[in-house]
Amino acid sequence: MRYVRAAPRSLSERSESKRAEPADGHEFWGIVDGDVVIAISSAPWLAYERGAQHPLSSVVLLPPAVPGTFYAAGFNYKAHNRHHEELGYDPVKVGPHPEVGYRAQSALVGHGAAIVKPADVEGRFETEAEVVAVIGRTLRHATRDEAKAAVFGWTIGNDVSAREWQHADRTFWRAKNADTFKPMGPWIETDVDPLQSITTVRRNGVVDASFETGDMIFDPYDFLVEMTKYITVHPGDVLWMGADGNTPMDVGDVIDIEISGIGTLTNTVVAEGVRIDTSVGEAAGTDREGVPA
Repeated sequence: MRYVRAAPRSLSERSESKRAEPADGHEFWGIVDGDVVIAISSAPWLAYERGAQHPLSSVVLLPPAVPGTFYAAGFNYKAHNRHHEELGYDPVKVGPHPEVGYRAQSALVGHGAAIVKPADVEGRFETEAEVVAVIGRTLRHATRDEAKAAVFGWTIGNDVSAREWQHADRTFWRAKNADTFKPMGPWIETDVDPLQSITTVRRNGVVDASFETGDMIFDPYDFLVEMTKYITVHPGDVLWMGADGNTPMDVGDVIDIEISGIGTLTNTVVAEGVRIDTSVGEAAGTDREGVPA
């Protein structure tokens, strides 16, 4: 089953929100069934009733979860860690247990939204393709089986990083958390084992990276078991699982991240001060904020 958060396209195009969400709150949850979205009455991990149908082409896809807490794994693929060292940085020290980090919910945007490159970003501007676990149950002191049962479904994350900021600042407050730096979507897929999937990154239609999604140092359930020794994890929380490799990008690039069995997340990079139409990749003029209309 595929679940989305969506908004009628006409409403979303009138909004000035940085996350392409309608100002009057008309977003809704839905089930994707072919070329239609069937509205449902609540978040999909709760009991819900089905409602009206909308053509898929008539809606904007928002981030498919609104996490109370946005968790993120780092340095979770060996090849990625080797690349980090090849660039001259200190060797990555991986301990015996997974360690999780955090990202800003405000950085999230959906499928088709613009990635806005701030005017003062210099040096490496990159994307990393990540599978994302969406939590559907409250967890504390979870066993591995309980952790598996608590994952409601899976989506795709585009981890945008401004590397000069990342290495210059004391924290990742802007390098990884600036507005639009965390595209997520297009939907939540419940009928897939992403540890058997292949992740493919395309830049302007050309494959830049491809790797086995499950080739992680610690898998999602390792993280959830360790995290819930100390932290209560709640329905709607998300856990981004890290990436195997980096893809450079710049203004004008269209980035597709495909994870087999889940789908494809597509976003276009724009300069600060330029917006795009909520249809993927179509330029639509200028805007002071540099955000989707």
